[in-house]
Amino acid sequence: MNLGTLKPPEGSRKKGKRVGRGDGSGHGGTAGKGAKGQNARSGHSVRPNFEGGQMPLSRRLPKRGFKNPMRRIIATVNIEELKRFPEGSVVDRETLLSAGLVTRKADGIKVLGNGEIGFPLSLKVDMVSRGARQKIEAAGGTIVEVG
Repeated sequence: MNLGTLKPPEGSRKKGKRVGRGDGSGHGGTAGKGAKGQNARSGHSVRPNFEGGQMPLSRRLPKRGFKNPMRRIIATVNIEELKRFPEGSVVDRETLLSAGLVTRKADGIKVLGNGEIGFPLSLKVDMVSRGARQKIEAAGGTIVEVG
């Protein structure tokens, strides 16, 4: 048996509603659209959030805040998360991406000092916090800030 040969049992699937096929079907006449009005017309469609001419909710609510279009998105990585790399390895953007610790859309990577590390690593990242720098250098690691 494979997925291509599976079929539902007979009678378990309902047929779709066929509107406008005569009064005997129960959906004849106006075909479930009610009587007259904008929604009964052919080609009817109003844009989403259109409220019939009433001031839309999105325009009635106050607007607050500002999102800078030129902002830099900085991904953060804690020292605790760097323990997964082998001793003496070079940790850069590519290795952090492949490990799933940062996403591609981040503009920069900053290493933070949460956690402890007991072996040397070579880091090539954009930024390192003061506490993280002390812990990595105390373990014998090196840091190169790129960018």
